[in-house]
Amino acid sequence: MDLDRRAGTIAAGITVVLWASAFVGIRAAAEDLSAGPLTLGRLVVGALALGTIVALRGDALPPRSDVPRLVLCGLLWFGAYNVLLNAAEQRIDAGTAAMLVNVGPVFLAILAGLLLHEGFPRSLVAGCAIAFGGAIVIGLATSERGVDAGWAAALCVAAAAAYAGGVVAQKPLLERSSGLQITFLACVVGAVACLPFTPALVDELGAAPAGSIAWTVYLGVFPTAIGFTTWAYALARTSAGKMGATTYLVPPITVLMGWALLGETPPALALLGGALCLVGVAVTRGLRPRLRPAPTRASRPAP
Repeated sequence: MDLDRRAGTIAAGITVVLWASAFVGIRAAAEDLSAGPLTLGRLVVGALALGTIVALRGDALPPRSDVPRLVLCGLLWFGAYNVLLNAAEQRIDAGTAAMLVNVGPVFLAILAGLLLHEGFPRSLVAGCAIAFGGAIVIGLATSERGVDAGWAAALCVAAAAAYAGGVVAQKPLLERSSGLQITFLACVVGAVACLPFTPALVDELGAAPAGSIAWTVYLGVFPTAIGFTTWAYALARTSAGKMGATTYLVPPITVLMGWALLGETPPALALLGGALCLVGVAVTRGLRPRLRPAPTRASRPAP
């Protein structure tokens, strides 16, 4: 393996670990910060960090015609997704949340078939059935812990749908602008949409312990700013399919981190459901015919 590819592999590994740690960080901070304020705090920190990187790189702004899609991406992926996930993790453990959110690629495949005309091959239909079966199993497992946990499972699935919608809105934008620039601007959009949570954030930060504040800063700097930057770096040095497959490692790493840092373990039945979700996503993404992706700046070979 040459040095450039090895660096890309290391960057992909960093991304997976940071994104897995986000579920643990949210779970820890959610003890003192409610869903909306935590989202606003994370996005403000992330936007500042990403903005610094974008300024250093000097990336060009996207054309005005892309603004509607950019706003939709920011509202869905950075706004709605984070609020829904934060609310869910106030009710269930980090590992279970990660497994449920991992059905997002299935929603993404469905939306791509409908909106991007990528079709509905048999592997897509089979994968959707398996993954949703896994989500139902996880829902049954969490329902044993009460209605509140069952509601959290529904919130995670809704967060996965919001993520998928945001990615579908983002995909055409990458044909004309860098992934880092789009991520930064979408993060800003999400932060602006969450500004109504400012009074609550100020009140809750004033009463929150240093640990929760530190986790909020961590979520903005590491999983958001650094995680997306290493993702773009790795994507420029490998195929999108291989990079997408690496995200299957997020749930098991999250379970391990949740156990080590928070002393949490998902119910045994939820682990079975999570395995079914992973199988369903793999069938949907791994066995379906590979379509030639639209060229993006991030996916072009490094100069």
